Amino acid sequence: MGKVERVIEEIKKILKKDTRGLTIQEISEITKVSRITAAMALMKLEGEKAVDIRVIGNCKLHYLRGR
Repeated sequence: MGKVERVIEEIKKILKKDTRGLTIQEISEITKVSRITAAMALMKLEGEKAVDIRVIGNCKLHYLRGR
């Protein structure tokens, strides 16, 4: 399992617990990875239709889909 796959699993757990939505910056701080790695993981999750994204101004809030 590569780094991005580990981060994806961690992000799923985090978003399952935190239903208010998180930005890439917040996710990267919680998972202790760079913003680039967090963004790559979130793009994969978006491609798998596993997350919903809500744009507010210049921020994107990420939510786990299927709630």
